[in-house]
Amino acid sequence: MRKVAVIGVGMVKVDHHWKESLRSLFTKAAINALEDAGNPDVEALYVGNMSAGQFNKQENLAPMLADALGLGSKPSLRVEEGCSSGAAALYMALKDVASGMHDFVLVGGVEKMMDTTTSDATFIISTVTDQEYEAFTGLSLAGINAMVMRLYMKKFGVKRESFAKFVVQMHENASKNPYAQFPFKISLDKALNSAPVAEPIHLMDCAPIGDGAAALIICPAEKAKEFTSDQVDIVGAWKANDTFLFHMRKDFLSLKATIEASRNAYDMANITPEDVDVAEVHDSFSIAGILAIEDLGFVRKGEGWMAVEEGLISLDGEIPINPSGGLKARGHPIGATGIYQAAEIVLQLRGDAGKRQVPDARIGLSHNTSGFGTSAIVHVFKAK
Repeated sequence: MRKVAVIGVGMVKVDHHWKESLRSLFTKAAINALEDAGNPDVEALYVGNMSAGQFNKQENLAPMLADALGLGSKPSLRVEEGCSSGAAALYMALKDVASGMHDFVLVGGVEKMMDTTTSDATFIISTVTDQEYEAFTGLSLAGINAMVMRLYMKKFGVKRESFAKFVVQMHENASKNPYAQFPFKISLDKALNSAPVAEPIHLMDCAPIGDGAAALIICPAEKAKEFTSDQVDIVGAWKANDTFLFHMRKDFLSLKATIEASRNAYDMANITPEDVDVAEVHDSFSIAGILAIEDLGFVRKGEGWMAVEEGLISLDGEIPINPSGGLKARGHPIGATGIYQAAEIVLQLRGDAGKRQVPDARIGLSHNTSGFGTSAIVHVFKAK
């Protein structure tokens, strides 16, 4: 298996792109990535997308986007893995290049969620859960996260303020990110007193819906130096699953898929959690962000909230989390989220993250999940 590097990144700002289409959003991100990489001859395309068929009434997405980019008859594939579709596309593209099938691959993600009503969008997102046994009864992702958050608060003696402080930190980071949907700071009072969604979860605990696209160019590591002097290698990658039915979990406060995916990715990269300088984690809800910090091995179980309180996750902390602002403030255009995360880590390791730059970052991690931790995909990146 060959080593693989990222040589180009491209993003569009997450927003309500009323005047853009799936095609135009993805094309802009892809062109940005190609230009950043020095315009190599792309041989294949992988696209992460959760639900263009329901959001936009558009299936057969990959050939449409390949045609828009002038890729002709070159192979193109859409990858769907719910909320982790973006990371799944990268996972598949990585194996493509590592195997020697192709040298230069464009991998991206796109989702256009604002062309429908909020109620319809909520239903579409709920399809990542079991429709027969969970959604049918009215159990939503917000409801699941609310139950877990309440259990966490009771078991570890945590107040809502700790989760609100996580939200405040995400907005602090996003205020420095030109690609963020919500690039502004918020007060602790605003985070605490936003409208209730499913107690104890309030509106500001939840990632928003939005439109966005992001893309990467990957190639064999030995060819990367021909295109960039700021090479970033993908040194570890793993995907793992948990039970699909939430109520069948043995431990509601541990995300088994995240634990297994991260441990295998660490082993592949020959590192430990302590070696990670910066991480982008899947914080679709504030409780999900706290659990991710713990299950990725950065702190012990039950201490994620303490890491927030002590400033360990800030840009100048011991383990900076979500310098982009995370799903919470950068935004969560579902099929593109995993690629936005990877792109942010690459920028951090290249030293190109501007005002949100983490000092001396050499090793980074991206963590993308689907459902309530039903599946998890972890990638580890290292500056050359």
